[in-house]
Amino acid sequence: MQFEDIQNLGLTKQREVVLQVISDAHEHLTANEVFDNSKKLLPGISFATVYNSLRFLKDAGHIAEISFGGGASRFDRGTHRHDHAICTKCGKLADIEMEHPAELVALAASYSKFKPESLEFTLRGICPDCLAKV
Repeated sequence: MQFEDIQNLGLTKQREVVLQVISDAHEHLTANEVFDNSKKLLPGISFATVYNSLRFLKDAGHIAEISFGGGASRFDRGTHRHDHAICTKCGKLADIEMEHPAELVALAASYSKFKPESLEFTLRGICPDCLAKV
């Protein structure tokens, strides 16, 4: 998202900065990382303001929140349906753009007895950077 597009959303300056930080990131940031990067752009911003801005932006559909069990949530500029791969060594999170075969959704629904609304795929393994260190 371009800065001009962000300005046209009618957000407060603080929310604009938080959204800009997430939009400019090449990775999925934690709330602490968003706070650190936001302080570089708006030194007076507080952690509480960043945290509340993240909630607002998520609820408004401008960003997505990714949670994996007990770990810190990460925030994603991509709000469309997509999957993720997470490195079990360093925690790197990468987007996966793929379609789920209808048979897989039906099989998951059959096993769970749930009426499917969506299916999220998370690949856990070792990223190329960590593999190169071995």
